[in-house]
Amino acid sequence: MSRFDGSSTPPPPSPPPRPARMKPGHWILLVLGVLLAILGGILLALGVTAVTLDAAQRDGAYITFETSDLQTSGYALRGSSLTVDEPGALGPDLPPPGEIASLKVRATSSVPGQEIFVGIGPTSEVSDYLQDVPHAVLHEVSWRKRGSSPEVFSRPEVSVENLVDGTSVPDDPVVQPFWVQSTAGSESQEILWDLEPGQWSLVIMNADTSRPVWVDLEAGIRSDLAAGAIGSVGAGIILAGVTSFTVGLVLVLFGVTGLGRSINPGLGSDAATAQFETTVYPARLTGHLDQPLSRWLWLVKWILAIPHYIILALLGFAVLLTTISAGFVILFTGRYPRSWFVFSVGVLRWTWRVGFYTYAALGTDRYPPFTLAVSPYPANFEVAYPPRLSRGLVLVKWWLLAIPHLVIVGILTTGGMGATWAMSRDTNTRVETTGEAPSLLSVLVLIAAVILLFTARYRAELFALIMGVNRWAYRVSTYVLLLRDEYPPFRLDQGPVETVSPDGENISSSP
Repeated sequence: MSRFDGSSTPPPPSPPPRPARMKPGHWILLVLGVLLAILGGILLALGVTAVTLDAAQRDGAYITFETSDLQTSGYALRGSSLTVDEPGALGPDLPPPGEIASLKVRATSSVPGQEIFVGIGPTSEVSDYLQDVPHAVLHEVSWRKRGSSPEVFSRPEVSVENLVDGTSVPDDPVVQPFWVQSTAGSESQEILWDLEPGQWSLVIMNADTSRPVWVDLEAGIRSDLAAGAIGSVGAGIILAGVTSFTVGLVLVLFGVTGLGRSINPGLGSDAATAQFETTVYPARLTGHLDQPLSRWLWLVKWILAIPHYIILALLGFAVLLTTISAGFVILFTGRYPRSWFVFSVGVLRWTWRVGFYTYAALGTDRYPPFTLAVSPYPANFEVAYPPRLSRGLVLVKWWLLAIPHLVIVGILTTGGMGATWAMSRDTNTRVETTGEAPSLLSVLVLIAAVILLFTARYRAELFALIMGVNRWAYRVSTYVLLLRDEYPPFRLDQGPVETVSPDGENISSSP
């Protein structure tokens, strides 16, 4: 533009890029899709369980639970009272209890040559028999799935209650007249019992009434009434689960596509590709320490960040579905759909901002924005969009090739399990986990927080190391989520901004 005197004036500055506006409809599709997919997964699990239970009862078999190792210093192990209602109590059309279900109990003495007794009798008679006799009561604590065999469905975590005091020695259990089912002998002893109305208790003893009692107990159940019907119901639940999951996946992908396209391309991961020429890896994580920081705000940041945690939980599930879907696309086309790529990077960016605010760094007191796009915040994450990806690597890189990094990152960011040694009659020793050990990152952040509390300062050297740990973790996340094919380096590149000198050495800038 020329002025009247012939001189020229500079052009007006270009307006700043408009912030990304993500349509509410895309968020609705995403949230609805995630909920339907989760519901579908739950229904699938229930349906598969039902079909497995049905398969376990074929040809007169019992659904059995894994063996529990039980012992007591008393004379007997007594099960909790089992109440069976009278016929018709739960409904006039239901058959007698014996036609509904039957139980199997198998006990094996852990002491070679020791004969054992197993019996089921009325609770009142059992109570009279064991009155003033030292014995223990069994209590079910929880169930957990172990193994994949349909015959062994889950393991009961059974505890032995404190020994019931007494001074008497029990009479010979074999000759007692009140048992409805009983057996005695060496090796394994098994009883089968059709349910009967009343209150019943299980008793396991040494047949010679000696103490202590040490047995392996296995229990099972079957229902002729439910056999076949459970399988049909399970098949219907599986069909409903597949339908719900499929519809949810489609809605998630539509929502992800819309959200990915809504992010301003000028702020996206592909627009500033040149910046990655100065980085070791095509994923750039930055974080600038804000000074001064509040001495005490870090104590409540976990509460303040709860809204972010809820949203990130939904987004994390959506990223899982998106990554699986993208894997199939890459396998056939060698390309990562751009909108899905931008969305996944956006979720990682959001996660890093929340982590930088909270307990991954505690680097700022500024509340994180609710957006997937780049924003004026002291923490950012970018990944260069790859023009092509390997079709073959998509099958192995996210689990097999990433194992060394996953082990290291697991130690750095999530810690490990503590262990103690305990005695076992089979191998003399066994390892028992005692709890999760703290990670290096959590320890570093805690140290920084304590120093901040007492000095109102965040040590720059400590912050640089914390940034290095996070940078390693996000590089591995980039690789595992199929966003890049380049293998992450085994480097702890410290500092708020990663830069590389011409000779390829990392240069960490100071905060």
